[in-house]
Amino acid sequence: MSDSPAGRVARSTVCPNGETVRSAPMRTFLSTADGVLIDSVYDPRSVVYETGALRDGENDTSGPPGDHLAFVVSHGFTGAADRPHVRRVAEALRRYGSVVTFSFRGHGASGGRSTVGDREVLDLAAAVRWARELGHARVVSVGFSMGGSVALRHAALHPGDADAVVAVSAPARWYYRGTAPMRRLHWLVMRPEGRLVGRYGFGTRIHHQEWDPVPLSPVEAAARIAPTPLLVVHGDRDGYFPLDHPRSLAEAAAGHAELWLESGMGHAEHAVSDGLLGRIGDWSVRRAG
Repeated sequence: MSDSPAGRVARSTVCPNGETVRSAPMRTFLSTADGVLIDSVYDPRSVVYETGALRDGENDTSGPPGDHLAFVVSHGFTGAADRPHVRRVAEALRRYGSVVTFSFRGHGASGGRSTVGDREVLDLAAAVRWARELGHARVVSVGFSMGGSVALRHAALHPGDADAVVAVSAPARWYYRGTAPMRRLHWLVMRPEGRLVGRYGFGTRIHHQEWDPVPLSPVEAAARIAPTPLLVVHGDRDGYFPLDHPRSLAEAAAGHAELWLESGMGHAEHAVSDGLLGRIGDWSVRRAG
């Protein structure tokens, strides 16, 4: 475990085939602004584009860490950095840049208790700061479900921290109970017996206190993050949030947002395909320059 993440930049060598190979992943606990320790993993980029293969307007990702981008991935509620679907996302995005994954407070090996998207903004801020300390000049924040709402609020509350934002399967507003999965989630969060199920059934420690004040909503945040590029991705078979959520986010960020409605896709990390992750990687390389 690293006591000084900024001092442990991964070394790199250039192979004859033009690929860049870096050292093994690093793992550490990051301290947030309110003193919570967040379990975090750095996966160096695995393959870089060949310079001659870039299309007009794309960025050359070859060179040392400061010359290419890093993705900071925020998982959904009850996820964690070590969950297989989060590892799959990280592995896919490593083709386009290095990847920082982490477990939100109350999840996995991180400390604290989940506030279901409120103070989690501080967790993401710590992970983005680590990516910058490791030498990355460009950072793309990629969030799924709850992590998508956190990515939006982080971009609004910490302008300039991220060079681009991708929100996948994110809600547009709080307290939505229009689907059966969201009604179950509210029971899990709001009821003492639900929080016990969260702790022992899902490995998620949920704070018992309600929001006070209610945090900035994702749709309000989307309206405030210009000129940061925003990509909103949502499946038309999402069982948690219907299509009015992504459309509201894109409309709020009109002029600097793109909306991808994916046919046949369900919800968040479990549903995102490798092909879609590749398209997200391509979009990030183009927009995070």
